[in-house]
Amino acid sequence: MTLLRNPKQRKLLFSAGLSWMFDAMDVGMISFVVAALAKEWSLEPEQIGFLTSINSVGMAAGAAAAGILADRFGRKSVLLWTLLIFSAASGLSAFATGFGILCVLRFVAGFGLGGELPVASTLVSESMPAKERGRAVVLLESFWAVGWILSALIAYFVIPDYGWRIAFGIGAVPALYALYLRHAIDDSPRFAEIKQAPVSLSKRIAIVWSPEYRKSTIMLWILWFTVVFSYYGMFLWLPTVMVIKGFSLVKSFEYVLIMTLAQLPGYFTAAYFIEKFGRKFVLVIYLLLTAVSAAWFGNATTEGMLMAAGICLSFFNLGAWGGMYAYTPELYPTAIRSTGAGLATSFGRIGGVIAPLLVGFLVGDKVGISSIFMLFFVTIIVGALAVLFLGKETKGTELL
Repeated sequence: MTLLRNPKQRKLLFSAGLSWMFDAMDVGMISFVVAALAKEWSLEPEQIGFLTSINSVGMAAGAAAAGILADRFGRKSVLLWTLLIFSAASGLSAFATGFGILCVLRFVAGFGLGGELPVASTLVSESMPAKERGRAVVLLESFWAVGWILSALIAYFVIPDYGWRIAFGIGAVPALYALYLRHAIDDSPRFAEIKQAPVSLSKRIAIVWSPEYRKSTIMLWILWFTVVFSYYGMFLWLPTVMVIKGFSLVKSFEYVLIMTLAQLPGYFTAAYFIEKFGRKFVLVIYLLLTAVSAAWFGNATTEGMLMAAGICLSFFNLGAWGGMYAYTPELYPTAIRSTGAGLATSFGRIGGVIAPLLVGFLVGDKVGISSIFMLFFVTIIVGALAVLFLGKETKGTELL
């Protein structure tokens, strides 16, 4: 797998990737913090579900707002503002004195997080040549795994000894990185070409749903909803599920860290296949194997099976995420690209709101883990079928 030859493009990928890594670190931190908070604050399963869901409510609002603003004011400026918003809210979360205050801060952090991701992927997609574009965006997404690994390491080494507040405090670091990004990256050259004649918001939304793009929009909204629903339902609950299955808090953090390491090869294989076989191939195959892994994990009866299923779940699910982020910006022209991607992402985040809440209620009602993960099995299959029958291949095509 060849790397980007242009030094400027490599710098953009790495710079945007680090911001992506900080996003993932913050989201990952929540999954570990709630497991600790459940003990310290005696939270009910429904409260855990609400706390993880409120983050996704913010992400849904942020994705729509940032996508719309990025088509008006540029990718770079919106990227910087969203980074500052989420890092400030994350740092302030360390000082939360109660459940309500923490929920408010997690909403604001989610707003910044949700806004940054589609804008960063659009910026990278528009700045790369067609033959390397898909691979570059999947590699950008691979920084998500690095962020989750960092959050797992912080959870394993920091939370048990120093508490969850220190973990949130570390989340304020990206605010300093935003100052570097301001001078390190440039806006998308494609956006610069159309900057003099921006399209109105109403017209942009109308184009997204016009006959020319309607089929792609429907497919993307189904894809994003099913992937986000399953991901946040499974992974934000993973440490807690491990505790439910009988492991200690520290042991569950250790196992989830091992599972998280499998995300990186998942991304790297997807980055290779996406330019060799195409976007639809990666999405359909990796989603189907994610579904199989989810059913396997939910029905695992031994420690070894649980670990193996969890590793496969991380590998294929995150590979599919990489393919989805690469695919989404390619389906719209430059004038509406960030709006189209932001709206699809925002709709998907609704799944991220529903799933953790739903899992919380199901766990509270004593529904078995195997039944819960079969729900995710069915959901992921729906997403794979949407891509298979409604998606069009964009491999090697020039952006409009």
